Formats: sequence, C-alpha cells, structure tokens
Amino acid sequence: MRRAARQRLFLLLGVAALVALAAWQWQRDAAAAPGALTGLDPAAITRITLTLQGGQPEHYARRDGHWWRTDGTPARADDGRLDELTEIAAAPVASWRPLGDFEPARIGLAKPVATLVLDDQTLRFGDTSATGPLCYVQAGDRVALVSVRYTPRPATHDAIRAD
Repeated sequence: MRRAARQRLFLLLGVAALVALAAWQWQRDAAAAPGALTGLDPAAITRITLTLQGGQPEHYARRDGHWWRTDGTPARADDGRLDELTEIAAAPVASWRPLGDFEPARIGLAKPVATLVLDDQTLRFGDTSATGPLCYVQAGDRVALVSVRYTPRPATHDAIRAD
C-alpha cells in the first residue's frame, strides 16, 4: 500500500470514528433531555378548563375547528387565546423533579397561580423560580421548571373576537 493511500485510509477511519462518537453523544443527549410538559399534541386537545387564582373555572370545548365557552349558554371564544393555552402542553421543560422534593406552599403550588386542565391532564402553575425566568409547574407527581411565558394569563378585555 502506498504511503498516500495509507494516510487517506487513516484519515477516513478517524473521520468515521468522530462521526460515530458524535452520533452516540447526540443519542445520549436526546435520551436525557427533559422533553415537553405533557405528551399531548396541542392540535388534538378538545377540552380546556382554566382556573386563575381567586377566579371561577372557565370551560371550553373545540367544535368544528373553533373554541366555544361551555359555561352556561355556549358562545364562541377567542381561538388565538385558546390555541395559546393548548401550546402549553408542548412547552419545553428545563428540568423535572419529584413533587416530594418540594414543600408545595414554598413554590406556590398550595394556592396555584393557575390550574389548567387540557383534556384530562392537569397542570398547576406556581411561583417564579429564583434562578431565572422559570416557573414551577406540577404535572402529576412531578414538578417542572418551565419558561414563565407559558403561564396562563387572564383574557384581555380588548381582544378582538374573530367570527
């Protein structure tokens, strides 16, 4: 084997080894990633119940591609606002911890800022974390740290309703 061919072979083997190591690392990172807040597909959600601290529960249902308020007489709801609420299901999580690691009152979960039920998945939103713009969210028996931008807010009075 010529010297140049041998050098190319070693170079090719080195590149193949680096690609294999990179693929292995990407696989490990993907397996260790915290993932999304729920396993729900936001487009598949058909029922929402939102309770903001100190308020009454608001019930919504998706019918024929639009959101309807189902409390009392059914009325069209703001599709944009409700679609934003469904997007919370896919919110990226910074980290997960067991609920037992926390005292719920200390992280705002004893009296949550908001409780959001997407189909049958309940999410309870607590206080903002001291480490950054993240809030505590209880999902089942775990607590996630999620960006505060995913915290449900009250509807604005100047929202334009699309008919």
